[in-house]
Amino acid sequence: MKKSRPPALQLAPATPSDRRKRPAPVKLLAIEHPKSLASIVEERLRDAIVNAELCFGQALPEGKLALGVSRTPMREALTRLELQGLVTIVPKRGTFVFKPSVSDVKQLAAFRLMLETTALEQSLVNDKEGAIRGLTEAVQSMRAALRRRDTLAYAVADSRFHEAFFEHCGNSYLVSAFKNVSGRVAALRAHLTVPRPHEQARSFAEHEAILAAFADGARKDIRQTLTEHILRAKDVYARALLEDAMPPASPTS
Repeated sequence: MKKSRPPALQLAPATPSDRRKRPAPVKLLAIEHPKSLASIVEERLRDAIVNAELCFGQALPEGKLALGVSRTPMREALTRLELQGLVTIVPKRGTFVFKPSVSDVKQLAAFRLMLETTALEQSLVNDKEGAIRGLTEAVQSMRAALRRRDTLAYAVADSRFHEAFFEHCGNSYLVSAFKNVSGRVAALRAHLTVPRPHEQARSFAEHEAILAAFADGARKDIRQTLTEHILRAKDVYARALLEDAMPPASPTS
């Protein structure tokens, strides 16, 4: 006996209302990928250099370096830091924290001046209110650090102040150029002004003046004040490098 075929499934044509009920296509959802070990090592070493935990010119062995990681992520991290100018890799000798010269300080200040004056003018046009908020928060942190006599916290807040111009300038190429030197600038600030708190007290007044001029939209005054601030910082860093390079005075008998 032949089996009869099951009746064909009859589907009613979709009506306009049915089409409206269909679910929308699933959107791609962004997920945060975990950082690689090399990225974690890079960030930790960068912080140690920028915050003066490691000295200028200090050797960085490719072994565990007290971080408990193997050579491969360590080498990858050191290669990235070399691209940022924070370490120097010398073949057959090893890797060292960068050691700036007076000439480096002068060239870095000239480049920084070009970048920051452009960034502040663009942030005035692109996002003045956002920049003012960032600058004000940094100044408040600097004031609190001065009161606590926390020179390292002051240096960190000082760096955030100058970063605010780039965060609100609306120019990704300008931001990228700044990132190439920001680590070295922050390292100079921490290594050379943290031991000299009197310099921080003077710089605080300059930052307040820059903020006031920016809030007023006085472009000429902002440019002049920022220029004087960066050039004075250059002189402070250069003098500090020379002082630190001098041999300690022998004790008198």
